Amino acid sequence: MQQKQQTLKQSISFTGKGLHTGLQVEMTILPASVSHGIKFQRIDLQDQPIIEAIADNVTATSRGTTLESNGVKISTIEHVMASLSGMGVDNALITVNAPEVPIMDGSGRAYVEAIAKAGVDTQDENRRYFEIKEKYVHYDKETGKEITFLPDDTLSIEVMVDFQSKVVGNQYARLADLSDFATDIAPCRTFVFLHELEPLLKNNLIKGGDFDNAIIIVEKPVPQEELDRLAAVFHKQTVERAPEGYLNHLTLRFPNEVARHKLLDLMGDLSLVGFPIKGKIIADKPGHQINTEVAKILRKMAKKEMQKPEVPAYNPNEEPLFDINGIKKLLPHRPPFLLVDKIIQRSEDCVVGVKNVTMNEPFFVGHFPDEPVMPGVLQIEAMAQVGGILVLGCVDEPERYSTYFLKIDKVKFKRKIVPGDTLIFKLSLLEPIRRGIVVMLGQAFVGNTLACEGELTAQVIKNK
Repeated sequence: MQQKQQTLKQSISFTGKGLHTGLQVEMTILPASVSHGIKFQRIDLQDQPIIEAIADNVTATSRGTTLESNGVKISTIEHVMASLSGMGVDNALITVNAPEVPIMDGSGRAYVEAIAKAGVDTQDENRRYFEIKEKYVHYDKETGKEITFLPDDTLSIEVMVDFQSKVVGNQYARLADLSDFATDIAPCRTFVFLHELEPLLKNNLIKGGDFDNAIIIVEKPVPQEELDRLAAVFHKQTVERAPEGYLNHLTLRFPNEVARHKLLDLMGDLSLVGFPIKGKIIADKPGHQINTEVAKILRKMAKKEMQKPEVPAYNPNEEPLFDINGIKKLLPHRPPFLLVDKIIQRSEDCVVGVKNVTMNEPFFVGHFPDEPVMPGVLQIEAMAQVGGILVLGCVDEPERYSTYFLKIDKVKFKRKIVPGDTLIFKLSLLEPIRRGIVVMLGQAFVGNTLACEGELTAQVIKNK
């Protein structure tokens, strides 16, 4: 069963500092229409420009992921993106009055708690996944970082980190099921090594950083006067190096919180593919640069894959849902104008049927005697009959109803249909049936090749 797209039931708002700018930021996440995706809107600028949250727009990855479109930027978006992805939100508009997303406590916890409280709405459009079909490895020779993708029916992520740190050590984190995201991954905070603070401050970064929104790792003993100086910079009375090598201003939420936060970042960056992923992801030493490099590659692969129609699976050894006798109970058509042999799939909004084309078809006598080709108009008629099974199967006494064409649009014939071909017809509702009006996308496949497609509009009318 296909899953539907989701958006928020109501808007949610946040106020906090930007990690690098130090600006006080107000951000609101609003519900959005189907297939809108995630977009940011800079409401502090003239014309309130919108930046689409896709990998194509990534322009910087130092200490966070930055998106830019038409010269307008939004930075440090990875935590909110991961939170929306992990909570199953496909469509949202995020308004921000600054060039950076608020850092909150350095994790995604505030975001997922607000999303859970607001709730999500199911929308009338199927969610389109990017499915990993074969093993893909992206390896960076310079850094030794590597991300591997393997085929799987669901999303799972494994992360390994090694900072050559005696304090952090080698850490491993795993998300086996998205249902665990809110408790196991979202609360994990960003981190920084103590020796990195001075260069960051000198480079005019982490203006909004403080001891409440980051884990600070201390590799070696540091004179207390140095710690007191840093405490004054971050407006704390005093801090000390705890025995385990972290400043004692906070307690770790998980022993492997560093690896879990890297998994959070990876989820946020990979959500920029623009489609939820089905596959197993194994990341060794991930970071924003390699994460977004891979996201750009996967997005190109996904867009190419999405352009290909989904070919229905057909196993001739399986019993059909309706054989020819079942079809005759639903359709008024009879030979030689009954152009569907069996129905193999049917759901609320989709139906799949089969037509075996043989040399015995009466239309081959004249179309054409020396070059038998199934007429395009009959391909469309066969599509319509398959669609009729979906519609008439939903009414009482289907034998008392007929369907009539109102419009045929955007029809394309891509391949000749000849004797010996097995046609697989897939008919999908493009919109809900209203007042007996049915609008469908029809596709005909021979093997894995799309042979014919078109949009069909018909009306279901009760016979007099």
